[in-house]
Amino acid sequence: MDFDEAKTLERSYLLNLYSPIRMPMVIARGQGARLWDTEGKEYLDFVSGGRAVTGLGHCHPKVVAAIRDQARQLIHVSNDFYTEPQLRLAQRLSALFGGRCFFCNSGAETIEAAIKLARKHAFKTVGPDKHEIITALKSFHGRTMGALAATGQPKYHQGFQPIPAGFTYVPFNDVAALRAAVTSTTAAIMLEPILGESGVYPATPEYLTAARELSNSHGAVLIFDEVQTGIGRTGKMFAYQHYDVEPDVITLAKGLGAGVPIGAMVAREPEASSFEPGDHASTFGGSPLPAAAALAVLDAIEEEGLLDNAARVGRRLAEGLHALQQKTPLVEAIRARGMMLAVDLTEPVAAEVKAACIARGLLLITVGDNMLRLLPPLILSEEEADRGLKTLGDVLAEIGKH
Repeated sequence: MDFDEAKTLERSYLLNLYSPIRMPMVIARGQGARLWDTEGKEYLDFVSGGRAVTGLGHCHPKVVAAIRDQARQLIHVSNDFYTEPQLRLAQRLSALFGGRCFFCNSGAETIEAAIKLARKHAFKTVGPDKHEIITALKSFHGRTMGALAATGQPKYHQGFQPIPAGFTYVPFNDVAALRAAVTSTTAAIMLEPILGESGVYPATPEYLTAARELSNSHGAVLIFDEVQTGIGRTGKMFAYQHYDVEPDVITLAKGLGAGVPIGAMVAREPEASSFEPGDHASTFGGSPLPAAAALAVLDAIEEEGLLDNAARVGRRLAEGLHALQQKTPLVEAIRARGMMLAVDLTEPVAAEVKAACIARGLLLITVGDNMLRLLPPLILSEEEADRGLKTLGDVLAEIGKH
């Protein structure tokens, strides 16, 4: 299938939701940090399959083997039954974070579960008046209605009102605003340790420390949305580990299944015990196939030293981007944490840069008109990092001459 045929089929048979952002190729296969389209062209994948999902790269041998072996035994039974992969995965995540797990299919679903858990906990410990959820402006928590309401970006709310009530938004990294917002009616504070979709903005230590202190003093649940930042993306298993702050609840998805849809909300006590049978559920949550894939992901990260690799190669990328900044007036600022990197541009040429990079075999994504975002897989080699940097540097130099 070529690109023209793909566009024709999309117009006829798919809802018009993705066409403005789709890249101009039809992807046929992937291996490691590389993809190939149906024309045989190779691309270096600096988006991990799209927004930090394939953290182990494409078709990692451990994940492929786990999926193959599990598919031969059992693909799905509902949560009416016990299955070993689900229970082993819960055991592994509890060892990493503590607490107990709820499994689902996506990041947005983990946020829905966290919101419900926080409100149920507040209802049981105080009463129905304690229901408010505090989130940050410029946050992104998902597109289902509860997650959408938690997202502190009004542009995503347009056309879907009335948005579910009970959410208050405060400026990110503004400790005074956070203190002013938290009251006796606050059930939870939910934050991304690093704003991802808005452009890789790390929280300050003071901000997360204040969130922890305010949660403690007001009996609120502290939730960290690590759907994008978790599972090694920042060079640690969870982004909050860069800070001296522990949340009560963490949400995980994207990198957990290496491309197989799975999400996990992990909650410590006493919050975990607030859910009772019938309070929440997921038909496909924690099915044997995605659970087996997630176990393979955790095995690979631990056995292959991928946290260290993400930290080391991430630093190499950040240093390379700072070097580019010295060479071209197009680069205004760099933000980086492990394999999450953003480049602010001085001119509204992000789309032009992206298109030129794609033509040269490098995939990246944009945020608005002035920002590039790089989300390479944790397995990226130094040679691949250097290759990507050279391509981006050549493109920036060429466009900077216009």
